[in-house]
Amino acid sequence: MTALATSQAASHAGDGDDAPGAPRADCIADSAGGLTFDVTDPGEPGTDAAHLLLRRRDADSAEDYVRLPLSPSADGRLRAALPSSVELAEGRWNAYAQVAGGELRRLMPGVNDLRSLVDRAPSGSRGHVAVRIPYATKQGNLSVRSWLRAPHAEAGEVEISADRMAVRGRVYGTELSADAYVEAVRRDEPGRVHQAEAVTEGPEFTVTLPYGPLAEGGTGPWDLWLLPAGDGGPRVRLARLLDDVADKKAIFTYPVVVLDTAEHGKVEAGPYYTNDNDLAVRVRAMDGAAEEAADS
Repeated sequence: MTALATSQAASHAGDGDDAPGAPRADCIADSAGGLTFDVTDPGEPGTDAAHLLLRRRDADSAEDYVRLPLSPSADGRLRAALPSSVELAEGRWNAYAQVAGGELRRLMPGVNDLRSLVDRAPSGSRGHVAVRIPYATKQGNLSVRSWLRAPHAEAGEVEISADRMAVRGRVYGTELSADAYVEAVRRDEPGRVHQAEAVTEGPEFTVTLPYGPLAEGGTGPWDLWLLPAGDGGPRVRLARLLDDVADKKAIFTYPVVVLDTAEHGKVEAGPYYTNDNDLAVRVRAMDGAAEEAADS
């Protein structure tokens, strides 16, 4: 994946309060989950009281706002740091600059240096995994995509065969036991579950999931959960978070297989990543392209 990219900002307002001449921010990610923002001078007096504000989409509480002081840096810009120790709840966070208590100004994206996120392997010693990925919105503004998973099951290589898929992964913040297994849960019928044994080796696991039982349930998405300790432990959503790609749904695509079911005729089945980068399996009719919009 591209780890060093320049984002072109759009010229019109979108999901924020941007205006002509809006300040721009370069972002540098570190392997611990921290971010550094280098912001062009907002062009207003009083930069000694400047802040960078992160506001979660649909914010409705004080926890949905994070204020970071902006301090002059050696190259004449203003710098703010979001250390990994500062908790950022899951979601999409819009980025703003504010000078001396003035109006918020939507930040536009500059260069995102995300090289440290490629092939990242956190220790998991804190019991959770924190991921923050800056990205350009469709409107050309700067936002940060955040995940906070405790524990976390990272999906790795996915192999597709004639009637099944195999997923290799690794857990963080918990241990795997010999009783570990994966559940495929039908999203619109949570009581409908198919189990598949997980083969474990240390913190790593492999699970093979046949499509047949899922296809017989009809069209729709199935969400994948790992139970690392079997029935007596936590349920952990399988997801792919530890890289530099903020939205994987359109980037990571996998082939589908055609299955002939007794009740629903021929259907297509295959894995995909949701809007939250969680791993799921989609079952749809052969002409079911219109169903894809519902598979968020």
